[in-house]
Amino acid sequence: MNNKPGEDGMSVNGSRKEGAEVLLMGNEAIARGALEAGVRVAAGYPGTPSSEIIETLSRFSETGKLYVEWSTNEKVAMEVAAAASFAGLRSLCVMKQNGVNVASDFLLHLTGSGTRGGMVLVTCDDPGALSSVNEGESRHFARLMEIPLIEPADFGEAKEMTRWAFELSEEIRNVVMVRSVTRMSHASGNVVPGPLPVLKGKAEFICDGPVSDVERGPVISAPVIQKHRLQQEKLRRAVALFETSPFNAYAGPDKPELLIITSSACALYSREAVALLGAEGRAGILKLGTTWPLPPALLKRHLLMAEKVLIVEEVLPFLEDQVKILAAEQAREIGIKTFYGKNDGTLPMVGELNPDLVAEAVGRILGISPPALPAAYREKLQEFAAMVTKREQTFCPGCPHRASFWIIREALQRDRRRGFVCGDIGCYAMAALFQAAGFHTAKTLHAMGSGTGIASGFGKLGPFGMEQPVIAVCGDSTFYHAAIPALINAVHQKADITFIALDNSGTAMTGFQPHPGIAVNAMGETAPRVEIGALCSAMGAPVVCEDPFDLVRTRETLNRLLESPGVKVLILKQSCALSPEKKGKKQFLVQVDEALCRGEDCGCNRLCTRIFRCPGLLWNRERKKAEIDEVICAGCGFCTGICPAGAILSEEAAKS
Repeated sequence: MNNKPGEDGMSVNGSRKEGAEVLLMGNEAIARGALEAGVRVAAGYPGTPSSEIIETLSRFSETGKLYVEWSTNEKVAMEVAAAASFAGLRSLCVMKQNGVNVASDFLLHLTGSGTRGGMVLVTCDDPGALSSVNEGESRHFARLMEIPLIEPADFGEAKEMTRWAFELSEEIRNVVMVRSVTRMSHASGNVVPGPLPVLKGKAEFICDGPVSDVERGPVISAPVIQKHRLQQEKLRRAVALFETSPFNAYAGPDKPELLIITSSACALYSREAVALLGAEGRAGILKLGTTWPLPPALLKRHLLMAEKVLIVEEVLPFLEDQVKILAAEQAREIGIKTFYGKNDGTLPMVGELNPDLVAEAVGRILGISPPALPAAYREKLQEFAAMVTKREQTFCPGCPHRASFWIIREALQRDRRRGFVCGDIGCYAMAALFQAAGFHTAKTLHAMGSGTGIASGFGKLGPFGMEQPVIAVCGDSTFYHAAIPALINAVHQKADITFIALDNSGTAMTGFQPHPGIAVNAMGETAPRVEIGALCSAMGAPVVCEDPFDLVRTRETLNRLLESPGVKVLILKQSCALSPEKKGKKQFLVQVDEALCRGEDCGCNRLCTRIFRCPGLLWNRERKKAEIDEVICAGCGFCTGICPAGAILSEEAAKS
């Protein structure tokens, strides 16, 4: 997956003979499509399942003809990409579904002003919330902002539709949204690379013409009525192109009993479901690649084919609602249809779909029972399932977040005023949910940066009788992304909060992408470091930096800060246990002294393995003692401070 330019093999740069199939992850296929389109600027913010697109493109920045950056947040990423478009270059902006909310303020204005060089917004949704705190939909933003939406259904289309999206953008002079989903972004398939263009052209922002001149005038979203009228004209041009788009395709009988209308990865589920039921002669599949605005003539031709229509999509009934609107408008010509999908409960309204769920729905409509699993296969499946170790979500061995939340938990217990933590988004979000991770410490959890904003609000409730200490936790990448304005607000409003920055030196949750606190950028170049502490000091907040692995000192510092009024900043700085600088290295060799370990007879009732529960700490049921898993243990040494009996010992590891 991560081949560098010039390496042989199945790499995104297509170093093998042009036209030969290569195996690419969906995100790599999207990146390849952008390269074939001649993208010159790419910007984004890390977020699973989208991160690999920018990571892939960053490996081509060394040519000097492509600029790539991890921006501080998605709104800034879109603004950076827009600047390139205004200067006549093709640009790409990448984010996950939650990021579209962040970028939407600027997107609303950008779609009004229009673009020049082709500009594509790739948003990667996460049905099932496999790596997200929600499964929010980005498709609705296309309708809200009145821009075209296209959705690839396989890996070849992921490349081709991304490339075409730049052409479409330049045709209508506006942003085009390309939507992927987790199963498209992170699965892999065969892709045929096309030629990479010779990149030419000089960036130049021409802005000396009148406001009405879209090519030479200033780029602004006002005057409102004229711009809005022009924006809707652009949409009508997109619809005309969608009517004949090769990315819309039908497969099946001329007069099917059931017409399945689908898009994105659901097209693959639908094909498999129909094949599983042996219903190829009874069900037809209309795969739509252009899903907003829908091409009415194309839909009319296919709706005439069948009386029953099933819409298969993830997650909400976006496509279903739009098809029904078109069907109502064309009712005189196409007649009354029976629709199945999300709204009537044929398919679930939440979570990912799969071929079995679609097959069950199609089977119910057509009166076909899905084939049962062979008994022998089912027995073997149950046998293997019993062998799988049950695991709960938790922090990694040696994770500084576990240490940080343990310290916060102890400090609040010692404070005795029922203090609480306003949480934020990142690995440390587990502190709100899991005993094995953050000890149920975080009591609020919303959008990135919201922990600080909510804490700012709580911190002003003293006049109303609130005496509880308020803590806001925030990761380093999230700090730059969204917490700075909230912290400024807290300082200016004299809120009583303790702000804790969990600085693990990278965007750890999504793969250690750099942020402004790291002295390197997305292209591997040296970059100025913007220090969290310096920013907070400039705001006027007192700043203390501690090591979260130093339990006693850091706990005492936090308890002291909790007693002080106003905004206080505590930076807990310790690199992620999985970071390249720590990989394979142990600071301490840790062991349990069985003679000192009291096991279940200890007054702590196995605090180490029942409550703290680092994966490197195990309970030996036979010996009734705690022990260290030497393979898993990261050697952070923090656990030596939690045993009341002092049974967990450590010594400095030999330096390699």
